[in-house]
Amino acid sequence: MSTQKKYLPSQREQAFLKKVVNGKYDRQIITGIAKFAREDVPQDMRVFYSREELDQILGLKGTPRDLEARMPIKITRHYYEQAQYSRPMQTLVKASPRETYDLDGAEDPGKQMTYSPREGLIHKYELGLLYVASTCSAHCRFCYREELIGRKQITRGDGTVAPKGLAQLGEIVEYIRGHNMLVAANGGRHPETGREKLREVLMSGGDPMVLGNKNIAAWLAGLAEAGVENVRIGTKELAFHPQRFDQTFFAMLDAFHQAYPEISLRMIVHFNHPDEFLRKTPDGGYIDKSGSGLEWIAETRAAVNELARRDWITIHNQSPIIRDINDDADSLRIMQREMLRNGIENHYFFCGRDIIGHKAFNIPIERTWQVLNESQKGLSGVEAHARLSITHYKGKTEVAAVTNEPLPGVPGGERGVVIFKLLRSAADARDRSKVTIVGRNPDAIWFSGYDDRVIFDEAGLYSMYGIKPAFLRAAE
Repeated sequence: MSTQKKYLPSQREQAFLKKVVNGKYDRQIITGIAKFAREDVPQDMRVFYSREELDQILGLKGTPRDLEARMPIKITRHYYEQAQYSRPMQTLVKASPRETYDLDGAEDPGKQMTYSPREGLIHKYELGLLYVASTCSAHCRFCYREELIGRKQITRGDGTVAPKGLAQLGEIVEYIRGHNMLVAANGGRHPETGREKLREVLMSGGDPMVLGNKNIAAWLAGLAEAGVENVRIGTKELAFHPQRFDQTFFAMLDAFHQAYPEISLRMIVHFNHPDEFLRKTPDGGYIDKSGSGLEWIAETRAAVNELARRDWITIHNQSPIIRDINDDADSLRIMQREMLRNGIENHYFFCGRDIIGHKAFNIPIERTWQVLNESQKGLSGVEAHARLSITHYKGKTEVAAVTNEPLPGVPGGERGVVIFKLLRSAADARDRSKVTIVGRNPDAIWFSGYDDRVIFDEAGLYSMYGIKPAFLRAAE
């Protein structure tokens, strides 16, 4: 039980918070497969699952392969209206028995609890990540936070077992101030990690945009008071319910900027496929606007325009590349082009993470790299800014290159190589840009697929587990 005292906002915080008004939203959320089975949904939504699909899912209830125990089922009316004409969007939110055919995976992907100095805070890199909400307006079946949203029991470093909890503002403000004081006392670098002050925080979860404006405002102000310079809000609400971005929300943001003009906001949005934001014709095509791009869904475009016109807010999109959703170069090319055209930077694409059931969603690492690079052919340099990332337990890692030709004379490189580049290290900021080179394995969907193919490991992605390069093993 936490002994943290109730957080007391400053006078500046109080003056700002008094201006904030909560909005009212009718997301028309359908939760649980039982509602579809009982036909306790609007008439047009009853065809979303076939009778055969419902019987298969219901037949797994209460078994080790229970789909809703792995990840709760949830969809908004807005998302359904787009998904009924889009197979990729249906795959994204519809539960399928294939999810639990193989339940291999980590109970705590990325070993986040190892880097959780306060409940709900992950301080693994220079950036701090906060769990401020434990749900979203709808649920992606491939969700990287399935252990949080599903309230799974996690084994912690001290041996206790409990679900991951949400961050508490007072505890987080206290931690940030203490950490930054230690950095300042050590000449601007942390004595152990070499990092600078904790100046950027990502509000995540779940989706912060399911919270009311007053709750979001309290977090923004508290983080600003703690010395955070940049606040990120990670959200998929632009796809699930763009109407959430209403005038009360923008009024709150403007009041925050007036109170804290030195703080910048970064909206980290999550579009996985262009069908989530583009209008379509009855035959399934997109609508060309005669030389000015493609036509967006009106509510989504309006929300993006409102964000983009505030020069202290930047918008960035990131997305994993997932089987049968967006493992398609043409779709990714359209998405990247339309993102930048409308003021959204292309930030990261991800290889799938090793969540429970990940084998149903992940595609091979090398194929992911090929799909992304094929999608960026024909894009301008600024449109193709996104890199391909895969999160190793040591840190965030870029899939920097996959060669098509063998490397003569390099043991293990007979079929070509994959080059991983460490972008962020949990242990030491000074490890950035170190590389690991492995021999190709077209079937590998996780780092373990290269355990027997390590050629060079400057980054220590394999040596941290006692795995040596092939030429060293051969010499033993």
